[in-house]
Amino acid sequence: MSTLPHADTIIRAGILVTQDADRRVIEDAGIAISGGDIVAVDHWSAISDAFAPNIDAALTPREALQPQQAGAPRVIDLSRHLVLPGLINCHTHAAMTAFRGLADDQPLMVWLQEHIWPMEKGLTPQLVHAGSIVACAEMLRTGTTCFADMYMLESETARAARQMGIRAMLGEGILGFPTRSYDTPQQAIELTAALRDAVADTDTIRVCMPPHGVYTTSEDILKDTFRAAEDMDMPWMIHLSESAAECAQSLEMYGKRPVAVVGDAGCLSPRSVLVHCVDLTDGEIERIAASGASVAHNPRSNMKLASGIARVRDLLAAGVNVCLGTDGAASNNSLNLFREMTACAMLGKVSSGDPTAVPAAAVLDAATVNGARALRWDGLGSIREGNIADIVALSLDEPALCPVYNPISHAVYAAGGHDVALTMVGGRVLYADGTFANITTEELRANARRLSEWVDTARSGKPHSGA
Repeated sequence: MSTLPHADTIIRAGILVTQDADRRVIEDAGIAISGGDIVAVDHWSAISDAFAPNIDAALTPREALQPQQAGAPRVIDLSRHLVLPGLINCHTHAAMTAFRGLADDQPLMVWLQEHIWPMEKGLTPQLVHAGSIVACAEMLRTGTTCFADMYMLESETARAARQMGIRAMLGEGILGFPTRSYDTPQQAIELTAALRDAVADTDTIRVCMPPHGVYTTSEDILKDTFRAAEDMDMPWMIHLSESAAECAQSLEMYGKRPVAVVGDAGCLSPRSVLVHCVDLTDGEIERIAASGASVAHNPRSNMKLASGIARVRDLLAAGVNVCLGTDGAASNNSLNLFREMTACAMLGKVSSGDPTAVPAAAVLDAATVNGARALRWDGLGSIREGNIADIVALSLDEPALCPVYNPISHAVYAAGGHDVALTMVGGRVLYADGTFANITTEELRANARRLSEWVDTARSGKPHSGA
C-alpha cells in the first residue's frame, strides 16, 4: 500500500459490509478516504500501517462532526459499529412531511383527491423548503445518504438538500394540469432544465424527469418528457401500476394497462424508474425486464394505502433491478429506509408462503447497489476503492443489535434506523449521535412548527401567509 495516495480521513470499522462486487464482509476493517472518495479498503492493520502509522488518537463519531483540520489524517473510531454504504431512497416526496399523519386510513384515490391535492394548493416555496429540511434531517438520522424526489417547487427541495449536505436526485413532478409551479407540462420540463443548470455547481444534487402517472398526464406528455430526459441524459421516473384501481382507470382512459401505455409510448428503457408496480401481470414483468427499467418498491406505503403487495420475488427472478423507496411521509409516515428493508423482506415471504423468498442480501442490494444503478449514479452503493465515501454506521452497543452472527441479516431484520450513530456523505460527517452538522435541534423544531401552524390554519379555513 506504500504507493497509495494520501488520505485525509481513515475509518476503523468493527464490521464492514462493503456491498462490493464480491459482497465482502470484513471484520476489524479500515477505510481510507481522500477528498471525499474512497482510496483503499482492507483489514485495519493494513490500512493503519499504510495511512496512519503514527496516529494514536481517534475521534468518536460526534467528535468527527468538527470541521476537518489540515495536516495529518484524522481517524474515526467505529470499532464498535457495523459500517455500511449509505442507503439510497429511490422514491419520496420530501416536502410532504408537512402532511405526516394528516389523512391516515384512507383509500389511495380518496387520500389523494380529497385530502392531499386540496392541501397542496396552498403550498408556498417557504413551506416546501421547511418540509424538505425536516425530511433531509430524518433521512440523514436514519442512514439515508441519497434520495430521489418528485414534487412541486423542487428548487426549494434542492436548496434544503444543499443546506443539509445530503445527496439528492430531484425532479419537478409533471402533471397534465396546473400546479403551484407551472401552468403547462412544457413549463414543467423547462423548470427541470432550469433546475439542472441551477445545481450544476454541486456534485451532490442531480436532476430527473418525473411525470406523475399515466392517469394524471397523457401519451403526448409521456413522450415529451421521455424525449427531454434523453436529450438531457437524466433518469425518467413515474408512478406506475400502483393499484388495481389505477390499472382500471388506465384501461378506461387508454384502453390498456399502465405498463402498455408507457411501453407503447417508447418510455421503457434503462433510464426508466417505475415506482410501485404493485399490480403487474406475468407479461408486464417480462416486458419491464426486457427493457432494462428499474422498479422502485415502496412496501410500507403500499401496505398503508392497501394498494397491494408488489411481486418482488418474481421481479427479481426475471432480472429486474429492484430498488427501494419510502414514498412521502404523508402515505408512509416515515422516511426510514431500514424499516422499508424489513417490510420488503417480510412481505416477500408472507405473500409467497416461502420463508426463503426475498432474502436479506437481496434486500440490502435493493437499498444500496440497485439504487445506485436505478439512479444511474456511478460511485454510490458500495464501499470500495474509487467510490464516493457515502457511509453509515450502526452502533453495536445497542441491545437490539447484540450479538452479531450475520451482519447483513442484522441490517435488514434487526436494525431500526435509530441505531444509526454516524452518517457521512462525500467523506463529511453530517450526523452523529443525535447531532447534525448543518442544523440545530431548535432550527429543526422551528421548521416543523411552521408546517404545523400552516396546516392547522388551512384546515380551519382561516387565511394564512404560508411564510
